Amino acid sequence: MNAPFPIEALPTVLVVDDEVRSQDAMRRTLDEDFTVFTASSADEARGLLQRQPVSVILCDQRMPGTTGVSFLKEVREQWPDAVRIVISGYTDSEDIIAGINEAGIYQYILKPWAPDHLLDSVRNAVEAQALQRQTRRLDLELRTSTGVLRQRTATQIDRARASFGFDRIVRAAGSPLDAVCAMAERVARYDIAVLVLGESGTGKELLARAVHYASPRLTGPFVVENCAAIPDTLLESELFGHKRGAFTGAYEDHPGLFQRANGGTVFLDEIGETSPAFQVKLLRVLQEGEVRPVGGARPVPVDVRVIAATHRDLEQRVRDGLFREDLYYRLAGVTLTVPPLRERAGDIAPIARQLVQDVANELGHPGASLPDATLASLLAYPWPGNIRELRNEIARAMALQDGRELEAASFSARVLQGHGKGGEDLLAALPTSGTLAERLDVIEAMVLRETLQRHRWNKTRVAQELGLSRVGLRGKMQRLGLEK
Repeated sequence: MNAPFPIEALPTVLVVDDEVRSQDAMRRTLDEDFTVFTASSADEARGLLQRQPVSVILCDQRMPGTTGVSFLKEVREQWPDAVRIVISGYTDSEDIIAGINEAGIYQYILKPWAPDHLLDSVRNAVEAQALQRQTRRLDLELRTSTGVLRQRTATQIDRARASFGFDRIVRAAGSPLDAVCAMAERVARYDIAVLVLGESGTGKELLARAVHYASPRLTGPFVVENCAAIPDTLLESELFGHKRGAFTGAYEDHPGLFQRANGGTVFLDEIGETSPAFQVKLLRVLQEGEVRPVGGARPVPVDVRVIAATHRDLEQRVRDGLFREDLYYRLAGVTLTVPPLRERAGDIAPIARQLVQDVANELGHPGASLPDATLASLLAYPWPGNIRELRNEIARAMALQDGRELEAASFSARVLQGHGKGGEDLLAALPTSGTLAERLDVIEAMVLRETLQRHRWNKTRVAQELGLSRVGLRGKMQRLGLEK
């Protein structure tokens, strides 16, 4: 879960783009979480920066009269605290690398961008800025008060462990996730590679964080790289680093993610999207325990634990020749599979209620609630986008309801109609008359019937998934007329 920002102190974002439609699209994506300013030119942006502190700058690469990298290089000199992100429809690797080195670009986002990816990138940029400020402050304190700093660091570690522990992964009693978390907690203490499988939006990164904070490496960094989010030519430099002069635009040494994560954990998301050429280089790093920065004469030893994740079937990609078999076995020391939300329907209610609280805090609507009638509609939808889709739907409904009790009508039509990838139209099955208790009985019977059919009437598995005892399941089946 992303940390909420108080409504009275929203971080500020400046969007610099000469196309008004692009400005509007980014504003709509960001304005619930941030205070968004826009500028149509570098000159207009300079004027705003002189008047207004800005946390993050999103700048188009190609604008009349200048480039995004040129403008952000100037920003780096005059307003170095602002986190700088370039957005471009072009994938020229020299432009990208020059941007990273000359302008200190935090991230390079390619068009067409996805709203979720843009929002997550800006949230991460704000968090990076806060951590950077905290690091500078701690450096100053280190000179005068080592003991106090040590205690404060220990307190922060305890807080992080409490925030990202396995018990903070929301699920119902008897959820299929219980077995996954139990196995993850057992292997966390051992320094072996972990491969996390599961559809997008199921919470793979959350599980990886829990493994890190339950491991002996919890005092080290936990760093994340989405291997599908940046071009393959840039991925090597981002992970392994490069030396000054290694290529055009490499004006200074750049330590890679593996070096910055030394002593901690590297989480490589969407590892299945990497090219065979990059897979060879990653395999060498895992085998030798050292990285060779691009243009470097000597390898640099690194001590990291790698947790990889993908929504792909890696074994099938190995059979298809798209993923190296030796790398697969290096990454899959232990494999954890996070089931999709449709296979753990019992988790929908507790997750939805937790998300309502989280989103309400972010949007400044602490009075928002999720009544049982609305929850019944959510239970009838298969959630192909999993928890990420559920969160987005709750945020949408809360915005439309202005933070009040969330009515079913505020959710998307596809949710109300039960449409999902591979799903069927459940609208006709939803009851339109009767008391609330009677209507909920119909929904409960639908969930039970679907779960029983999927598990071929194996009542032990059904009870485990739905968080029921066998006696409780039998009682519900009798009451709802589902005895076979």
